[in-house]
Amino acid sequence: MTDFLAAISDPNLPFFRYAVLTGIFASIPFGMIGTYVVVRRISYIAGAISHCILGGIGAGLYLQNAMGITWFGPLHGAIAVALLASCILALVSLYAKQREDSVIGALWSVGMAIGLLFIARTPGYSDPMSYLFGNILMITRNDLFFVLALDVLVIGIIGIFYNTFLALCFDEEYAQLRGVRTHWLYLLLICLVALTIVLLVRVVGIVMVIALLTLPAAIAGNISRNIMQMMIFSTLFCCAFILTGLGASYSLDLPSGPVIIMIAAATYLLVIIGLNLFRRWRKKPIQPEGKRSLTVQTAIKSRAASKVSLL
Repeated sequence: MTDFLAAISDPNLPFFRYAVLTGIFASIPFGMIGTYVVVRRISYIAGAISHCILGGIGAGLYLQNAMGITWFGPLHGAIAVALLASCILALVSLYAKQREDSVIGALWSVGMAIGLLFIARTPGYSDPMSYLFGNILMITRNDLFFVLALDVLVIGIIGIFYNTFLALCFDEEYAQLRGVRTHWLYLLLICLVALTIVLLVRVVGIVMVIALLTLPAAIAGNISRNIMQMMIFSTLFCCAFILTGLGASYSLDLPSGPVIIMIAAATYLLVIIGLNLFRRWRKKPIQPEGKRSLTVQTAIKSRAASKVSLL
């Protein structure tokens, strides 16, 4: 920990301070959007989007380095592909008659295949490991500004649509009866998930993105009484995991992304074991996570229904 604090204050290591600040500010959209991903149970859609964006990253690298289009980089390609994939998945989920899991699998594999082909044809970028497993130490000042902009966007949209998002997650049919355009809300939520994933890939990579998006929220769901508490706890857990993982990886000279994920997974396991032991000690029946989600759903449904407003 002493080495970690010394690295933060070292004027010759500005990239380390960018990584720490990015981890702190990135925890906000991770915690808030991750809560909706867990509650809505759309982690499989988030996984498909995260793997699709490799196609956008590869296209951005190819256009920038091989074609000389300097204004279009990997971040722009990732955002474009993430939003396109989110729209496709949302429309398939809402309107198409195709099997949703088949479309998800197709986007998942095709996106990665296209990305790998572009990277293979890009001069000097034959190794996709940094994008697959992430490297938060490569964060730049521009990335930090992107994180701050995403914070403002996520907080603003959730602040405006908080009650309607509650209805969308817990009682979509009732919201439709009240005149809420749930299809557009669902599309908006998926697009927010896509933007958050683009940011998260910079921290832990494409392969492990789902773990950091869902584990803090899953932990928070076991100790929260409502969605707002779940968002707050999830944000705090995510921030703690990123900072602890950065410190441990710096001290042990290990990749930061896998260390962050291992700390999050170990914490989740300890919380689940601790809660089960506590319930047995209290001589109460152990509720599976799915049952607990239904309990939270029952508690919040009436509140969300009473506050949902017409769009």
